[in-house]
Amino acid sequence: MARRSVIKRVLPTALTYLGLAIGLAYSGFPILWMAFASLKSNTEIFALPPRLLPERFTLEAYFSIFDDPTKVRFFINSYLVGGVVTILTVIIATLAAYGFSRYSFRFKATLNVFVISTQTVPPITLLIPYFGMVVAFGIFDTYYALILTYMVFTLPYAILLMTGFLNTLPKELDEAVLVDGGSSWTALWRVLVPISVPGIVATSVYTFLLAWNEFLFALTLTKSMDKRTVPIGIQLLMGQHAYEWNQMMAMSVLGSLPLLLLFLIAQRYFLAGMTAGSVKG
Repeated sequence: MARRSVIKRVLPTALTYLGLAIGLAYSGFPILWMAFASLKSNTEIFALPPRLLPERFTLEAYFSIFDDPTKVRFFINSYLVGGVVTILTVIIATLAAYGFSRYSFRFKATLNVFVISTQTVPPITLLIPYFGMVVAFGIFDTYYALILTYMVFTLPYAILLMTGFLNTLPKELDEAVLVDGGSSWTALWRVLVPISVPGIVATSVYTFLLAWNEFLFALTLTKSMDKRTVPIGIQLLMGQHAYEWNQMMAMSVLGSLPLLLLFLIAQRYFLAGMTAGSVKG
């Protein structure tokens, strides 16, 4: 009986750790392959039988990237566009979420449904209309085209996430500020925003990830190398006669590191914000 009792206690835990180990290996192996492939020569990547570890470690691919101003520019563009989109999205989403969370007004339900419904439209169906609008407004091949377009896709989810988070905060906080002679603006920026850091971080991380990884609109709405982003830069390494696989992997590693560091630094706030935002709508 004692043995059965031990088995009943240990078996679920063992199966849980086994499942986690399998999931970690399944999701982590491609990342390891990408990292080690970036440390190989382009010919060694195609060696048979394939090897995970390089036979000869080399930083040739990384030097090729850092020595090329055009490739460095891809990273600058991604940081610039992603950063601006994140800042603007968080500010606008916070203001909109405050209105949805704290006020009752005409057509509130209709607007809420409209915001949600925008998430159901596949982005590729909007490619041609956006291209026509960007050309008509004279902002083709500019940062403005990418920033404004990305915000169309980041704002709806950011508004929903921030609204869900603000709904978890008691309205008594706003009322206390009003009683003390403050305004709604004071209640938002002096009280609610400081305690909404988890929701703001979660929204910022999601927004930056979306802007950094976007490929389709970055390819369509820009044409000069000065405006291309990292996903386009990786695609451009696929030549007509040869692929620079080691450089592609190196750019993928360099492109993934900021996102990985961002998530690791903000992980605690990110998880808290995502959880709180999903409890109440």
